[in-house]
Amino acid sequence: MSPRWLRGIPPGTRIEYGADYNPEQWPREVWRDDVELMRRAGVTIATVGVFSWTRLQPGPEEWDLAWLDEVMDLLHDGGIAVDLATATASPPAWLTTAHPEILPVDADGRTISPGGRQHWRPTSPVFRRHALALVERLARRYGDHPALVAWHVNNELGCHNVHDYSDDAAAAFRVWLRERHGDLATLNEAWGTAFWSQGYRDWDEILPPRRTAPGTAPNPGQSLDFARFSSDALRDHLRAERDLLRSITPDVPVTTNFMVMDNTRAMDYASWAGEVDIVSNDHYVHPEPLGRDELSFSANLTGGLAGGRPWWLMEHSTSAVNWQPVNHAKRDGELERDSLTHLAHGADAICFFQWRQSAAGAERFHSAMLPHAGAESTVFRTVTELGATLRRLAPVAGTPRTPAPVALLFDWPSWWATRQDFLPSSRLEYRREALAWYRAFLDAGVRVDVLPAGADLAGHRLAVAPMLHVLDLPDARRLAGWVEGGGHLVATYFSGVADSRAHVYLGGYPGALRDLLGIRIDEFAPLAEGETVELDAFGPGAVWTDRIDAVGPGVEVLASYASGEQQGRPAVTRRRVGAGAATWVSTQLGRDGLSSLVTALLPPGVGPELPAAVAGSVELVVRGPYRFLVNRTDAPVEVTLDGDVLHGRATADGVALPARGVAVLRRPPDEGRRR
Repeated sequence: MSPRWLRGIPPGTRIEYGADYNPEQWPREVWRDDVELMRRAGVTIATVGVFSWTRLQPGPEEWDLAWLDEVMDLLHDGGIAVDLATATASPPAWLTTAHPEILPVDADGRTISPGGRQHWRPTSPVFRRHALALVERLARRYGDHPALVAWHVNNELGCHNVHDYSDDAAAAFRVWLRERHGDLATLNEAWGTAFWSQGYRDWDEILPPRRTAPGTAPNPGQSLDFARFSSDALRDHLRAERDLLRSITPDVPVTTNFMVMDNTRAMDYASWAGEVDIVSNDHYVHPEPLGRDELSFSANLTGGLAGGRPWWLMEHSTSAVNWQPVNHAKRDGELERDSLTHLAHGADAICFFQWRQSAAGAERFHSAMLPHAGAESTVFRTVTELGATLRRLAPVAGTPRTPAPVALLFDWPSWWATRQDFLPSSRLEYRREALAWYRAFLDAGVRVDVLPAGADLAGHRLAVAPMLHVLDLPDARRLAGWVEGGGHLVATYFSGVADSRAHVYLGGYPGALRDLLGIRIDEFAPLAEGETVELDAFGPGAVWTDRIDAVGPGVEVLASYASGEQQGRPAVTRRRVGAGAATWVSTQLGRDGLSSLVTALLPPGVGPELPAAVAGSVELVVRGPYRFLVNRTDAPVEVTLDGDVLHGRATADGVALPARGVAVLRRPPDEGRRR
């Protein structure tokens, strides 16, 4: 991935602040007011044109760019940079009317109608041709415009159209399969098509995994490959727009907004991150007990995708969204806390959807920087205060995040595989398990980096791989080598069971990790809804247990089952390997038990970096000399810590955090890391 930042803005000079700006929704008379209010709020950048295709190209041979010329000039005159979208996210009605073959098809064979957004097939050559014509027109028109600092490809690729089952998708899927498997014999073996008489003798016989008869399910190898293909097809569209933009405007960096957040799993962003100049992300908080920690987890993972370098928060909300069952306004402090938590984990741009709250359309009740109530509102005053805060925190910009001693490994193929049908349990929740471990480290006050599963673990002392179900032998050997060299690996139930073809390893579970862990499991023992078991340490377990039938020499049993069918069998084991160790956790522990286990597993020299009185209540994130303190509670907290307070209320011994508050300190140059 190129380390380029915005054109014309030296990296590390300021934190960008802004939003999607949709002037096409408003009369021209409003535009100058918008720019003036943006300046008042401290806005430095606007993403323009995301959903403006029909305004830019009203008909097949009609173009109207004069309005965008005016908007670009107005923003530039106001000192506001532009991240210009390629406007390809939602095709106009004239295009879908003339070419209904660009519309996606669902698993039941039904064509998706226009009227929403992203109603296009990622593999449609007709859509691609029209989209690239629009991209070229914009690139040639605005490539030299002084306001332009970055290109924004499409928008939230795959949010609504990732899994297309059309004939275009079927043809592209076959091409993809030829490249992956080479020949039909290899594909048949990879998919295990001897089962249910599914063997293929011609590539044209292969279809996407469309709806099958009740009580059956598509081939798991086929489904896993289709998930990979669907992610890759969207990535291919990203590449097509990016390559065209680079050919015309090679000095303008390219980005697109990922969606690293809860329940968005269809895109393997680990394979996308290297395709853009700036990693960008959209994130929206879910109002639940894990919501604030999920935000931190997603921001952390986005930083991991960016390789620790600065990235861009492209969208989040100032207050309520419009798509939850009940859309609550944010409480006092939450707008700032959410924004600065992303900043802490490496975001050098803090942006919202959107600038001016819509008066019409599907998202008219989604909050914005300038709400329906106008500039004399609490939201706008808070937005303006945040703008001033980001100006004061400008020295943080450009600083890479400081690696943590602990890594938490995240794997999209394992997430996909554990959502398939016909598994030992339908209660498996991959991301929730990963988030539970992340929260346990937050509760223990220990910093952790969330990294793609294939990341280099050099420099990390402990790595947790929750439910790493899909694991090829070379990757297992790499993990084993890291353990032998002194690393401590923690793997959980249902890990190491299958390879990337969804083939189960024979000889007992946990398959690829069996020798490293020194245990063998003959049968799984998942638990029913509401069923729990007791352990003699680390509290109760739920969702899953393992029937561990063999424990090799040198394996230490850290906890055993004290109730249930596995009573007396090991529940948590650890095996010393070379200079390191490998631990197996065979059940889903509760919050208290998991926190206790995390503390027990910490290697020497790894622990909280904040005073014991606040460890767990306050999240610590480190970017070079800057320490961000995020209050995870709804009560005020005082932290005793040396350093210059850049943001927050200083006390005689440190800083005072209000409920849901954030403080930023600069560590003195000669101060060592506090424990």
